[in-house]
Amino acid sequence: MKKINDFIFSGKFLYDKKVSIFLWFGLSITTIIQNILDIEHKTNIYKIFKYSFIHAQQQVNLYLQYPLQHDDVFLYGPTFSFLIAPFALLPDWLGVTLWVIFNVSILFYAIKQLPIKEIYQNAILVLASHEMMNASSWLQFNATIAACIILGFVFIIKGKEWLALLFIVFATITKIYGIVAFSFFFFSNNKIKFIFWSFVWTAVWFIVPILYMPFSFLLETYQNWYDALIYKSSKNVTGVERQYFYQDISVMGLIRRNIDNTFNKDAIVLFFASIIFLLKYTKYKFFHDVRYQLYFLCSVLLFVVIFSTGSESPTYIIAFPACCIWFILQPKNKWVNAFFIFCLLIVSFSYSDLLTSYTREFSMQHSLKALPCFILWLIIIYQILTEQFLRVEMGRISNVE
Repeated sequence: MKKINDFIFSGKFLYDKKVSIFLWFGLSITTIIQNILDIEHKTNIYKIFKYSFIHAQQQVNLYLQYPLQHDDVFLYGPTFSFLIAPFALLPDWLGVTLWVIFNVSILFYAIKQLPIKEIYQNAILVLASHEMMNASSWLQFNATIAACIILGFVFIIKGKEWLALLFIVFATITKIYGIVAFSFFFFSNNKIKFIFWSFVWTAVWFIVPILYMPFSFLLETYQNWYDALIYKSSKNVTGVERQYFYQDISVMGLIRRNIDNTFNKDAIVLFFASIIFLLKYTKYKFFHDVRYQLYFLCSVLLFVVIFSTGSESPTYIIAFPACCIWFILQPKNKWVNAFFIFCLLIVSFSYSDLLTSYTREFSMQHSLKALPCFILWLIIIYQILTEQFLRVEMGRISNVE
């Protein structure tokens, strides 16, 4: 018993490989069981995804309401229907199971590819496992988007542009979010290859749905997607009904729900956020310093979530691993520890059943999940501009192969 207590309370469990695997996969597997036990009511998101492939085959508009099949509407790019096809062809209970395992596994793989020593990768997995469970319970696609951004980053710094762009373009052409990964362009040692493979994979992922739909219908579908996104963005900003509290968990949502509910100057916020984002490039002499690169990655993962009006709670599986990576890289003191606990409680646990339903409702209605991530994003920008990333212990960094 003493050994177990020492293992837990000393914090050694954070760095244990078996614990990281158990928590990362085990917590998400519990959500599979919950979804399957109530498959008619808890798998609506999966059904939206599944029918995107079926509707593509039937050549009907993917972005309309189909109340006899599912609630809400499909909002991803046509290429997503290609990804979901193998799952859509299975019975729902099996499709749901494999879909969750796929998303959990690809993000696990991405984190294990980071240029960070294995024991610290284990800690990232342990710390982010609860947020992974949250995302899995929604049956969402965001873990794969996070993985694509991370893998794009990893393969660029490894000099494998052809593989990096496969993931970056896929994430972009399915959910737009992946476009932020093009900011890794300056980390590439062969920028001609980067540009070349960008065009190649854009062409491939753009037309791959013609395997099961005519090209003319594919073009029409892209137009329908654009129209659906414009309409959805408007609802996220102006919607006051209860259901819209699920969206706009962003910096703009913080302003609307806590300062001025008529605020509609999102473009101004994005403009200044982009200027601040670009300031990182002034440290160009560190472009090939892995410590700078990891801080840059964290800022990208946070940026794409906190400045999107479409962000929901499960979207934060993209942002929260950045919080964990940042924490692992920091020289530890009481302020760093206290701030990370603040992030853990507000971002990962505020929607959890471990806290009260009041806490969840309060966090949702005030977009509070965005607050710690926004603060951290500003901290990271400051640390980059003041070159504090150079304080990262090289013992935490692994060689880039």
